[in-house]
Amino acid sequence: MDVHNVTADAEEFTCNAYLVTGERPALVDAGTMPGVVDVIGDHVDDLDRVVLTHQHHDHVGELDAVLDAFDADLYAHADHPRRTHALADGDGVALGEESFDVVHTPGHADDHVSLVGERTLFSGDVVVYNDGAFDDGSFGRTDSPGQSRERLIESLEALLERLPDSVTAMYAGHGDPVPDDESVRAVIERALARAERREPKYD
Repeated sequence: MDVHNVTADAEEFTCNAYLVTGERPALVDAGTMPGVVDVIGDHVDDLDRVVLTHQHHDHVGELDAVLDAFDADLYAHADHPRRTHALADGDGVALGEESFDVVHTPGHADDHVSLVGERTLFSGDVVVYNDGAFDDGSFGRTDSPGQSRERLIESLEALLERLPDSVTAMYAGHGDPVPDDESVRAVIERALARAERREPKYD
């Protein structure tokens, strides 16, 4: 399974949008980068599905353009006018040649889900490697209306419970991938410990 960050060259604020190639080419989040359709087209001729971790603007800004260009199915936890498949905790979804378990991970967003495979985690914004607040294990903001630090803490705990020890790669909605010499589980544990301090993430 090859994973490409198709928004890596963005000049505007966006999430990391990940193209997973293989038998069922899939995009995890769409981002806000104009021209992302062309970047996807550089790698694949067809896109089977778009899977949303959540529907904050930085994750869906170019969603309509992607769906229009590729006539792809849309998988999402929350309602969306173009959703073709609803995601619920415990569901399975295929990306490329691999199957991923859907884990509902609210706190940063009510509709947030993470995708857990045998070797790979797509964590959205519930946990990231670095984001300007922490360098080796951080978590999504919980200081806006509708967000909850307590629910995010519960989500990180659930993610750790359901994460196979075989997972060695984490692709987050922001920041860098986890380095090869780092443990994904350890990164999540550090993020959880920092979230449990219940201190403001940013000054």
